[in-house]
Amino acid sequence: MGCSPYNSTNPSAFANRNATFLNLRNQLAGSNTTRIETAQHGRSISLYGMAQCKSDCLACFDIAVIRIRNCSTANGARIIFDGCFLRYESNFFFDQTTAQGNIAICGTKNVTDENGFGITAKTLLANLVTATPRIQGYFAAVKEKITSSGNASVYAVAQCAHTVSESGCRDCLSVAYQNMEICIPVSDGRATDAGCFLRYSATAFFGDNQTTNITPFFKKGNSSNKKTIIIGCTAGGVGFLLLLGIFFIFLLRSKKAKQSDKGDTLGATELRGPVSFAYRDLEKATGDFSQENKLGEGGFGGVYKGVLKNGKIVAVKKLTIGQSTRAKADFASEVKLISNVHHRYVVRLLGCCSKGPELVLVYEYMANSSLDRFIFGEKRGTLNWKQRFNIIVGMARGLAYLHEEFHVCIIHRDIKSSNILLDDDFQPKIADFGLARFQPGNQSHLSTGFAGTLGYTSPEYALHGQLSEKVDTYSYGVVVLEIISGRKSNDLKLEPATQYLLERAWTLYEDDKLMNLVDESLNPEEYDANEVKKSIEIALQCTQSSVASRPAMSEVVVMLLSKGQLKVRPTRPTFIDATNRVRGDTSTSTASSASNATASTTQVSGR
Repeated sequence: MGCSPYNSTNPSAFANRNATFLNLRNQLAGSNTTRIETAQHGRSISLYGMAQCKSDCLACFDIAVIRIRNCSTANGARIIFDGCFLRYESNFFFDQTTAQGNIAICGTKNVTDENGFGITAKTLLANLVTATPRIQGYFAAVKEKITSSGNASVYAVAQCAHTVSESGCRDCLSVAYQNMEICIPVSDGRATDAGCFLRYSATAFFGDNQTTNITPFFKKGNSSNKKTIIIGCTAGGVGFLLLLGIFFIFLLRSKKAKQSDKGDTLGATELRGPVSFAYRDLEKATGDFSQENKLGEGGFGGVYKGVLKNGKIVAVKKLTIGQSTRAKADFASEVKLISNVHHRYVVRLLGCCSKGPELVLVYEYMANSSLDRFIFGEKRGTLNWKQRFNIIVGMARGLAYLHEEFHVCIIHRDIKSSNILLDDDFQPKIADFGLARFQPGNQSHLSTGFAGTLGYTSPEYALHGQLSEKVDTYSYGVVVLEIISGRKSNDLKLEPATQYLLERAWTLYEDDKLMNLVDESLNPEEYDANEVKKSIEIALQCTQSSVASRPAMSEVVVMLLSKGQLKVRPTRPTFIDATNRVRGDTSTSTASSASNATASTTQVSGR
């Protein structure tokens, strides 16, 4: 149970609290147990309440009411039991999705098959985060069998308050998933926030006849060419089981919390925009932006390693853009939008500083730097196939989120191996949004001047300026070929000498010799040749000339994780003449405004 640190000053609020609880109890007595009920009582002094339960509903609710009264005169409180939860507040909170106090609670038991359980749990939870916001009632319970562990399965549930929006639900669950990742592969974990909760377990906590078929909800809109994400879920509907035996401190959002936080990013409210840092604090964190702390030089400025006063390690980027009123306005608006992008495979923008000699961005720090160093740089050959495949899947999931799951379609425009960062576990993070564009929902593509890296971009964009999310799909396919082959996209040392990587891959595909493309540093005993071959074929599908023939990134995820061979044969693309391509990892940018630089980050050297 958590009580607000702020007390109510009006005694009538507690009379309203009692009436609100009674109203909630009456609703729960005859409600669908998957629904979160809300109630309000009072006019001049209102009190708002929210409750839900599964088993022994009224008994659990009555106990919750008794316990929550221990908060005495607090103007807000929340209590969570095994079978129910209850929350009240003097301020309207029904539309709140994520707020201070969002946490994860991990179990203490380990599982036997940590690898199989971990992969299955992460996949299942990621699928829930995608599907649940599209389900009426914002609730889903799913079960997935662990293929490597006999009859063992992973069980998971996700739910949002029915009073929030679809995008709010998605954002809340994304934050919950990020928080709960630390639990996996422990046998159970839970994450709670103001507007949602997420739970997984190795033990069944709902019946097999109560699972939800989330397959239809991986389609975006009614587009007939979107394939369904297939996961092992059985049909049905279910009541939900809330969090098991947790106790945490709930800090009620107050007027003081609405002010800009400085320095401490750990308690930042997720959807209020980026934290505002003081320039002097960032100077101190980076040793006055010293050369010894410099991580690299990106397209829009240098990146430095910094240690905040709360001990958190961050990457700090100084932007070499104008200081005009227009530049700062564009900087502020786009930074606020990008800071709300929450996904495990996208680098997190933590905050910014616009009140100093330079505009500065603050990102989460990636200890392993960028992918290119491990594919064809100084650490070439250190990644095994399993790590490479996880990177391939993670990139696809991150792009699927940007294209289809965020509330606007974000086109990155510069997907390449140096813009994929790796965390401590070699999980990928898409970075450097300096050239990103937002595609209006009613347009199939944008017409714009070219900005990106030749050799990674698609023909229709490089030659005609036609920009759609399929430009990123094409670039993704090229990066996948780099990951598998260990060669740069513009490597002209391939045989014959006139060929570069993509053309070489297509030649081998047509000659049925795809395995000749595989990096020689990979141990053949450590990978499944069929899995490698299918990954190459998926990359080739992504690089087809026809925009319509390229799969959506959500479809790519499905193909990568599904069993069996691909049924669609890709068609050979139109190649851009290698002599017209830019040598090396060089970006050609037409952008110079702050809006093009807002989310740009590179945490590596040797660009």
